[in-house]
Amino acid sequence: MPTYSYACTQCDNRFDIVQSFSDDTLTECPQCAGKLRKLFNSVGIVFKGSGFYRTDSRGGASTASEPAKSSSDGSSGTSTPASSTSSAPAAAS
Repeated sequence: MPTYSYACTQCDNRFDIVQSFSDDTLTECPQCAGKLRKLFNSVGIVFKGSGFYRTDSRGGASTASEPAKSSSDGSSGTSTPASSTSSAPAAAS
């Protein structure tokens, strides 16, 4: 359950309370019966693991904008593994 922060608009009483998502928002100060307002704080987020940075999904020097290489020998699209060459860089350990 999340913790919400409230502040009274009359007596400036500030407090935190644990409430369910389905609970109604508090509207009355427990000290002076004044009007409460909900405070919004920054949320600390920590990204762990791979895949969160721009450089994590980049592989080698190839980019999506490079045109596909076509065969220049005029064959019908079939090739044997011995005759094809790969220009892909070796995987880094």
